[in-house]
Amino acid sequence: MNKFERLKAALESAGTGKMKAFGSSMLPILKSGSLLTFEKAEQYDIGDIVFCKVKGRYIDAHKIVKTDANKGFLIANNHGYENGWTRLIYGRVIQAEYQQKIIFERGGTR
Repeated sequence: MNKFERLKAALESAGTGKMKAFGSSMLPILKSGSLLTFEKAEQYDIGDIVFCKVKGRYIDAHKIVKTDANKGFLIANNHGYENGWTRLIYGRVIQAEYQQKIIFERGGTR
């Protein structure tokens, strides 16, 4: 079981989970190597940073940039690259830690 499958299982069973995310696509909000805390939610909104699946690939931490009643949610990184539309969101980031400091909390950044 890879890290995506473990996080998906944790969200399904406990409603929360943690995973490290790597890469520069979400700079300056998230840094590579950030430990992300996710929560499962009833509703997801534009601006939420989510863990989802787009075109068969797991996306561990990109933003919802648009919603459409027929297509679902448009997922993109923080630099304007759109991954595509999905209806399959597993959870959203509620906190990010980097080098033992909180760098992001849902509803605002530090």
